Amino acid sequence: QYATRDGKFVGLPLATIGNAIVYRESWVKEAGFSEFPKDTKGFLELCKALQAKGHPAGFTHGHGVGDGNNYAHWLLWSHGGQMVDESGKVTINSPETLKAIEYAQELYKTFIPGTESWLDVNNNRAFLAGELGVIANGISAYNTAKINKDKDPKLAEIAKDIRTTNLPIGPVGKSVELFQVTTAVIFNYTPYPNAAKAYLQFMFEEPQMKDWITSSAGYCCQTLKAFDNNPVWTADPNNAAYAKASATLRPNGYAGPLGYASAATMADYVLVDMFAKAVTGQATPQEAMEEAEKRANRYYRV
Repeated sequence: QYATRDGKFVGLPLATIGNAIVYRESWVKEAGFSEFPKDTKGFLELCKALQAKGHPAGFTHGHGVGDGNNYAHWLLWSHGGQMVDESGKVTINSPETLKAIEYAQELYKTFIPGTESWLDVNNNRAFLAGELGVIANGISAYNTAKINKDKDPKLAEIAKDIRTTNLPIGPVGKSVELFQVTTAVIFNYTPYPNAAKAYLQFMFEEPQMKDWITSSAGYCCQTLKAFDNNPVWTADPNNAAYAKASATLRPNGYAGPLGYASAATMADYVLVDMFAKAVTGQATPQEAMEEAEKRANRYYRV
């Protein structure tokens, strides 16, 4: 659905920036888990155990464009909630959303303090400082440790211990995640439209696109199935969790149409703020839902 309008492409989806669980394997084992839990119930128990061992979790409840929105949408969708229905009617005030908020409240108790003010970079910094046992992030957190391991013994230890996996599955029974999609567009006012088209065509040819995806080191996932077998996804086991980001993502306006309202609702952090206010006690779950409903309706009723 991205980069389209009225069923026609208005741009070329260039890449999907995947998001996955990034964790310290030795600390997960120290907490009593031989493998990372695959469901939200087990995940909560792991985070409780990690906190008890002094290795708290850390997920962004602040206005992080990627990390904040990705986490909030996963919380909502994994419990069967949605901002709007297929027609674009706001449906955030629901029993499913309430369950998502209640789960978020319990999970928040296992977090390092301050996640409600985090932006996209904060979880990376805290994780690479050895303060966290688990975060959700792009491959960048791992790559930073790997690239700098020869300069810093602590990062070398962390890089060796890092593992990645997809986010746990909730009561909805399937993987439901939000990722960021980067789109290449040619503006109507460009003085060289044919040159711009030729450049994009050149970049999407196999030699260039293959090299570009490989060079992104797992950060950028291909948007065309023809490039699914890029060697980057098997070059390092930690890259695998990001390999299918384009195929598995949900658009941010789910379950309704993409457009002004869906974009504005996410840009205004309506969902992020709903969870943040509830977990920090600034509002009850019901109050947080009602406020989110009111804010979303400002956009969807236009």
